[in-house]
Amino acid sequence: MHDGTTPVPLTTGRSEARAAAADPAAHTLVCDDGRHLAATWHEPAGPARAVALVSAATGAPRGFYRGFAQWLAGRGYAVLTYDYRGIGGSRRGPMRQETASMRDWALLDMSAALAAAQARRQRRLPLLLVGHSFGGNGIAFARGVEQADALLMVAAQHGEARLFDGRHRLLAEVYFRALLPAAVALHGHAPRWASRGEALPREVARDWWRWGLTPGWACADPRMAPYRQASGLVCPVHLWSIDDDRTYGAPRAVDALAAQFRNAAVQRHHLHPREVGAQAIGHFGAFRREPGPRLWQRLLAPVEAAAPELRLALG
Repeated sequence: MHDGTTPVPLTTGRSEARAAAADPAAHTLVCDDGRHLAATWHEPAGPARAVALVSAATGAPRGFYRGFAQWLAGRGYAVLTYDYRGIGGSRRGPMRQETASMRDWALLDMSAALAAAQARRQRRLPLLLVGHSFGGNGIAFARGVEQADALLMVAAQHGEARLFDGRHRLLAEVYFRALLPAAVALHGHAPRWASRGEALPREVARDWWRWGLTPGWACADPRMAPYRQASGLVCPVHLWSIDDDRTYGAPRAVDALAAQFRNAAVQRHHLHPREVGAQAIGHFGAFRREPGPRLWQRLLAPVEAAAPELRLALG
């Protein structure tokens, strides 16, 4: 599924794994089920004034967020990026044998990353959660999310086909009903040409199309219901849609996710590429090095101003 606005491919799993092996900041997260995940801490030059956890989009390895993480570190954040199981440096063995699901990503992988971020804050540093696409819509199922001081969600949405407009709804229906299931049946997983980013484990792809065809998305999945924590958040939650991201992050889909945070201080933002001097941003462009800082400052300023803990620590 391609929105035609941003170049592909993203960083490959093998190159990301090699980079992690040579990275002195490389870290290992241990999930509740014993699975190890590749992660990286990006530390500021001086003492950290806040902690940020960056959770990735479907099929995006943590290296894709390196520029953004380094920029955050330059602002005083200690920043944790990580790979979900089966992605980038957390891939183990042939993809056909990978049993990871999107449910695992949200309940196990995100919970392990949150635990590491909580340990780094040492009970005194404010915690910002940054979620891109699935990294935003899955994080509310993770254990400990209610302890965050603020959430920044970029192009995060309820990815239901019915929430997209016109041809984009048709494309999503075809993708979820035909293309993605056919790719998994043929290959035993979703190859890169079918996922837009890294190859995806078969159960990840299956969760993706099942939730995409279910009113209420993952929130309507009985397996996920016991873990829904969005209504427990009371901190600032800022959600951004991008004007030229209609295939993945349609405004109605972002609004549907925003509605889950019933008790939080929710703010919805919408950005047109020209506002940051860009011709196109699309679904992935918000975390590319260009327009980079011009856009990142625009995304971060409102949520930092809205969260007293961040405002005091970084002001």
